[in-house]
Amino acid sequence: MSTLIVQLDMEEFCEVTDLSAAYVIEIVEHGILEPQGQAPKDWRFNDYQLALAKRAAILHRDLELEWQGVALALDLLDEVRELRAENRMLKQRLGRLVLD
Repeated sequence: MSTLIVQLDMEEFCEVTDLSAAYVIEIVEHGILEPQGQAPKDWRFNDYQLALAKRAAILHRDLELEWQGVALALDLLDEVRELRAENRMLKQRLGRLVLD
């Protein structure tokens, strides 16, 4: 079984996300995205960053959050997701202990 690795350059990334290059640069400057490469012309984005950029743009647009607020909201959403996964795992373990 092979794993498909998605790598998009800046132009492709902007096209797929429907974001301008200036918008993407702004998102990167606020630490929301961390592409590989030194300069925007050299940046490479993966599929996770693609989804993250779309979520960031929605939070910025729909909730009218500043980029710092978007970064915080994304961090908190990730933390909630991790805590929920940990909670599910702990419930499963507890269920096995209670049944024994």
